[in-house]
Amino acid sequence: MDARSDRNAIPLAVDLDGTLIATDLLWEGLFILLKKNPLYFFLVPFWVAGGPARLKQAIAQRIDIDPATLPYRAPLLDRLRTEHAEGRKLVLATGTPRKFADAIAVHLGIFDRVLATDGLDNLTSGKKRASLLAAYGDAGFDYAGNSRHDLQVFDAARSAIVVAPDRHAARWQAAHGAETMPAPKPTLRTIVKMLRVHQWLKNSLIAVPMMLSHEYFNSNMIWECLLAVISFSAVASAIYILNDFFDLALDRKHLTKRNRPFASGALSIPFGLGAIAVLLAIGVGTGLFLSLEFLAVLGGYMVVTTAYSLSFKRMLLVDVLTLAGLYTIRVLAGAAATGVDVSFWLLAFSIFFFLSLALVKRFVELRTTAIPPGERIAGRGYRTEDQEIVAQAGMASAFSSALVLALYMDSVAVRELYPHPWLIWPLAPIVLYLTMRVWILARRDEMHDDPVVFIIRDWRSQIVVAIGAVLLVIGGW
Repeated sequence: MDARSDRNAIPLAVDLDGTLIATDLLWEGLFILLKKNPLYFFLVPFWVAGGPARLKQAIAQRIDIDPATLPYRAPLLDRLRTEHAEGRKLVLATGTPRKFADAIAVHLGIFDRVLATDGLDNLTSGKKRASLLAAYGDAGFDYAGNSRHDLQVFDAARSAIVVAPDRHAARWQAAHGAETMPAPKPTLRTIVKMLRVHQWLKNSLIAVPMMLSHEYFNSNMIWECLLAVISFSAVASAIYILNDFFDLALDRKHLTKRNRPFASGALSIPFGLGAIAVLLAIGVGTGLFLSLEFLAVLGGYMVVTTAYSLSFKRMLLVDVLTLAGLYTIRVLAGAAATGVDVSFWLLAFSIFFFLSLALVKRFVELRTTAIPPGERIAGRGYRTEDQEIVAQAGMASAFSSALVLALYMDSVAVRELYPHPWLIWPLAPIVLYLTMRVWILARRDEMHDDPVVFIIRDWRSQIVVAIGAVLLVIGGW
C-alpha cells in the first residue's frame, strides 16, 4: 500500500471555529441575536449559567447563518477538497451547534460525517476526543485543529495538522513536530483599519466653536480641544468595532466591506472586545480632564451611535437624520469642552449641511447596489425607486445650509463679531460649491461612499475650505 492509500484509509477530522473558518460562530451568533433583538442581552447570563452547550443551543434555535459568506481558510479548504476528490473520508468535528455544522457541511459538500454539539453535550476537548475514539479508535484518525481545546484530540490522533495556532497549540506543535498551516499575522495596517483612523478627521469639527469665537491662540482652549478630539476618536473607534460585529453578515456580502478585519477573519471578535474596553477607557479617561458638560455630550454620543448600530441605521430617513445629528454633536462637544457658547445659526447650518452629506451616502448606496425594484438594500430602509427623492432632499438640504449661512452673515451677531463682515460673504458660494460638486460626482458614480471623508481628502475641496478659513480669520481680525 503506497503512502497516499495509507493516508486515505485514515479519516481526517477537522475542527470548525478558528480552523476551517477564521472566526467563531458562538461570538458571531451572539451578535446576530442581539442585533435581532437587543433584549436578548438580559437572557444571555441565564444561558451562560446553564453551561456552554445551553448557550450555543439557545443562540442556534433563534438565528440562522449563511455558510456561503463565512471566511474559510483557503489553504486548508483547498487541501480538503483535494483529499475528498482522492477518496479520503472527511469528518467535521466541532463544538458548534449541529444546526450550524450541518449547514456548513451541506454547503461545502465534502464531509462524509458531522460530529457537533447536540443538546447539552458540548463537543469540545475531552468530549470531542471521546467521540472520535469511539468512532475510529486510538490513532485511527488524523485531526486538524487550532487551539488549547484541541490538545487532547491531538494526543489521540495518529497525526495532527495545527492550523492558525493559538499559543497553546503552537507550543504543542513545536514539541511534537506536527504539521502546521500558519495564518497571516495582523499588521499595523490591520489595526489601523479596525480603528478606522481616517474617520478621526471628522472630529476636527470639535474645534469649530473655538475657531468661530476667534480664540485661535488661546492655549487652554487648544489643549481642551485636543483632549476632546482624543476622547471622541477613541470612543468612535470603539463604536465602529461594535458596529462591525453587528454587521459581519452584511459586510461579507459587500464588495469592499468584506475586507474589513473582522468580516475577513483577520482579527478575532475577542480581540475586538478587548480593543473596545481599552478604547472606552481611553475615551472616558481623557474626558474626565474636561467638563461635566463634555462628559454628558460624550455619553449622549455613545448612546446614539450604539442605537444607530443596533436599529436606527435600518430605519428610513431616521438613519440620515441621526448621522446629521452625530456630526452636530461633535460641534456641541467642542462647545462643552471649551466653554464657548454655540449659536442657533451654527447648529441650524450644521444640521442641513450634514443631512445633505448623509443623503449623498445613501444615494451612492442606492446607485451601486444591485437590487430588484420593490426590495430594500440589505440592512437599510431604502429601495431603488427612492433614488430621486433622496437626491432631491439632499440637494434641498445643501441649499438650505447655504441659505442659513447667508442669513447669518446679515445678522447682528456677525456685525458684532466681524469688523469686516463683507469678507465672509464668499462662504455661502463656497458651501454651495462643496455640496453641489459632491452631488454631481455622486450622480456620475465618482463619489466615495463617505462624502465627508471625500471632502477631507479631495485637494479641490481642501483648497476651497482653506480659502473659507482664511476669510473667516481675516474678516474677524
